[in-house]
Amino acid sequence: MKKKLTLIILHLICAAKLFAQHDAVREAIDRATDSIQTEGKALYRSEWASWYGTDVFLEKCPAKKALSGGYFSYETDDRLINIFFSKGDKPVVLASISFAKDFNPSNYKLDTIPRQLTKLEQSYHGLRIAAAKRMSTDTIFKHYKNSSLNIIPMVQKEAKKVYVLTGPDINGIVIFGNDYLMRFDDNNQITSVKKLHKNIISIQAKADTGAAINTTMHTHLPESGDFMSATDICTLLLYENSTTWTQHYVISKNDVSIWDCKKNILFILTMEAWNKINADQKARHPDKQ
Repeated sequence: MKKKLTLIILHLICAAKLFAQHDAVREAIDRATDSIQTEGKALYRSEWASWYGTDVFLEKCPAKKALSGGYFSYETDDRLINIFFSKGDKPVVLASISFAKDFNPSNYKLDTIPRQLTKLEQSYHGLRIAAAKRMSTDTIFKHYKNSSLNIIPMVQKEAKKVYVLTGPDINGIVIFGNDYLMRFDDNNQITSVKKLHKNIISIQAKADTGAAINTTMHTHLPESGDFMSATDICTLLLYENSTTWTQHYVISKNDVSIWDCKKNILFILTMEAWNKINADQKARHPDKQ
């Protein structure tokens, strides 16, 4: 009896440890999900402001185009701000396009009075210039036909960084991959450069027949990590109005990331959980196999 009781206790201890491991894995995945989603949406807000700010600048300020040394965007509590700066070692702001956070491209304010960059804007400018200089010499950065590299500097409380995304120069294509992350120290010096995806993935926004494409996916090699990346989320948000997609999947060896294109929410499942769900669905609906 005593031996039997000991075995039962051992079994319960093992089961408790197993559940604790599952809980720990789930908690880690939930933390990663929140972090990736937050970073991806911040990237999107910056790039959205740059997209539509560029349209406003080119339409409303054509005479200043030749003077421009580039642009960057940043966020305040209530606005998304796109800055075009002049060329040279002492740049000034040529134009500032400020958007409300309702993501209505028509709801903006344009200021074309030249002024000095603020301290924060100087930091963004320094990041962009340093990133562009590195991209011109470092062979890790690849250039592909019918696409361009977009620089997205970010100044956050905990870090300074620059993401580089590849955008298509032709309509009807959504590009994932060929993206990079540069990290900087407090003096805007690059401390690391990382290629986020191993390759470049082009997916049609719509079928050639015009039929709706509801579900799309791409895979992550181990070098790209187990989860959907912040750059993946940024890309999905930027192009969601140009597609009919309802879900996008990222499949890795250990996990499956699912982006809901209608609710703009990320879900991540372990591959073990994913396989169990699929097996259960096949058992419930054998006629649909």
